[in-house]
Amino acid sequence: MLKNNEIDEILITEKEIREKVTELGKKITRDYQGKDLIFIGVLRGAIIFMSDLARAISIPMIFDFMAISSYGAATESSGVVRILKDLDETIEGKDVLVVEDIVDTGLTLDYLLRILKSRKPASLKVCTFLNKSARRKVKIKVDYLGFDIPNKFVVGYGLDYVGKFRNVPFVFTLNPEIYKGDLK
Repeated sequence: MLKNNEIDEILITEKEIREKVTELGKKITRDYQGKDLIFIGVLRGAIIFMSDLARAISIPMIFDFMAISSYGAATESSGVVRILKDLDETIEGKDVLVVEDIVDTGLTLDYLLRILKSRKPASLKVCTFLNKSARRKVKIKVDYLGFDIPNKFVVGYGLDYVGKFRNVPFVFTLNPEIYKGDLK
């Protein structure tokens, strides 16, 4: 699957991920007991985290997805946000939990949250697998947090570089030789 020269540093192990997902699942189960929960996964990066998290939650929920792009093939956000796929479900009056793979500058998530708030959900919260608070450009409240990470470009467990490495079960930094020409 991986070549030895592709990994620079493993930041979060598979075991650490499993433990954190279980912990988050228990909190979300407790907090949403008796509520009409809609889980909104932000494609594509959040799908692996969302799937594991959903199995760690023991209350009924509806899944829906949005696809938003602000990166393209680069390692940093372009700042231009495009909705590639909108929701199928109506969220008005429902409790919505947005599931993200990573919150970086916060620009993309801020845009998404403004759109979702305009649709009048009963509540709107955020669960993110990874958080790069050092890069934040707008204030974002993260209600459920997996891991705070340093300002490094990471892949694995849903996060990719040019479409690759999403299926790796841990989070790591790539050897800079792989993407050196793409950094801005």
